[in-house]
Amino acid sequence: MLYEQIAMNKRRTGYVMAGFGLLVLAVGAALGDVFWASWSAGVVGAAIVTAVYMVLMISNSTNVIMSMNHGQEITQEDQAPQLWHLIEDMAMVGQVPMPRVFIINDASPNAFATGNDPAHSAVAVTTGLLERLNREELEGVIGHEVSHIRNYDIRLQTIALALAAAIGFLVNFASNWFWWGGARRRDDDDDQGSAGNVIGLVISVVLLILAPLAASIAQMALSRNREYLADAASVELTRNPQGLISALEKIDDSQPMQAADPNSSALYIGDPFKKKRKLGDLFATHPPIADRIARLEKM
Repeated sequence: MLYEQIAMNKRRTGYVMAGFGLLVLAVGAALGDVFWASWSAGVVGAAIVTAVYMVLMISNSTNVIMSMNHGQEITQEDQAPQLWHLIEDMAMVGQVPMPRVFIINDASPNAFATGNDPAHSAVAVTTGLLERLNREELEGVIGHEVSHIRNYDIRLQTIALALAAAIGFLVNFASNWFWWGGARRRDDDDDQGSAGNVIGLVISVVLLILAPLAASIAQMALSRNREYLADAASVELTRNPQGLISALEKIDDSQPMQAADPNSSALYIGDPFKKKRKLGDLFATHPPIADRIARLEKM
C-alpha cells in the first residue's frame, strides 16, 4: 500500500507539472497572437520571462520565504535541543544533509520545509507545535517535512511559484499593453483577415483572462498531491503512522496562524488559515485532514 501510494502521487505530480509548463507556453502563444500576430514570438518571450523568475526564486528562496513567515533561525543545538535532535535524526534516516532550523513564534501548531534541494533546505516549526505535540508526534511531523526535502518537493514548489509568478507577470503585461493600445496593429490586420483569425484572437484573449486562475488551481493540485506523498514517506522513515495521525489531529484542532504568509500557505503541513471550502477541493491548498488520516490508518 505504501509504495503504491508513493508511485501514484509521483505520477499525478508529473501530470500537474506537465500541465503547468504547457499553460505557460499557451499564455505566451496567446500573448504573441494578440499583440504581434505571432504565437512563436510570444512563446519565446514567455520562456525568457519564466527563466528570469526561475533564477530569482531559486537563488534566494529560503531566506525570502522565512522572512515572509517571520522565521527565526536556530543555529545551535542548545537553543532547541529536542527539535534539533529530531531534525538531525530524521535527516540521517532520510539520508539528506541536516537542514537549517527555524522557529516561528505562533501559537498554532504547524510546520513547513523549503529550499531548492536537500543541500540547501530548511525546516520551520511554530512554537505552538513544540508546545502541543509530544516527541512521537513531533517525529511524525519532522519526518513529513524531511520527506518533502528528500523527494525534492521543495524544488517543485519553488518552480511552481516561479511559474505562477511568470504567468501573472505576462497577464499583467498583456492587460497594461492592451489599455495603452498595444493590440491595434493586430486589430487592423483582423479587419482584412478571415473569420478564423477573429476566432483565434477571441480564444487567445479568453486564455489570458483565465490563465491566473488555472495557475492557482495547478499550484493547489500540486500541493495536495505532495502532502499525500509526504505523509506516506514519513511513515516510511518513522515506521509509526500513529505519531503523524495524532499530530494531524492536533494541527486540525487549532486556531488559524497569525504569522503565516498567504503566498506560502501551501508549504505548511496543514492549512494555516483553516479556510472553509466552498467549492470542494478544487481551490484547497491541502487535502482534507480526515482523508489524510484515513490513508495513514490503512498503512
